[in-house]
Amino acid sequence: QVHLVESGGGLVQPGGSLRLSCAASGSIFSIADMGWYRQAPGKERDLVATIDTRGNINYADSIKGRFSISRDNTKNTVYLQMNSLKPEDTAVYHCNVKGSTFMGGRFTSWGQGTQVTVSS
Repeated sequence: QVHLVESGGGLVQPGGSLRLSCAASGSIFSIADMGWYRQAPGKERDLVATIDTRGNINYADSIKGRFSISRDNTKNTVYLQMNSLKPEDTAVYHCNVKGSTFMGGRFTSWGQGTQVTVSS
């Protein structure tokens, strides 16, 4: 099994910054793609950003220039630096990790979610 533990959410004023972290642990042989998604109340879960093993990054248009995704392969951790936060960024943020296990199978795991609230 693969477990994801997220941290870093909270309440911040518009224009502020937060940094989310997501650490993967368990029976992991290798990790391929890592990413962040978010779900606002009453809306579907949407892509925020993804990063692959080569460092290729994909950002949602709504956060380009404000958010930055990175990963530390030695720690099986993905980060999301969020700057210039807006009220419309308020959502539950979930990390997503895809990879393979020591048993030779592939996995896709989701974190439990961390709340980000942008409000004055």
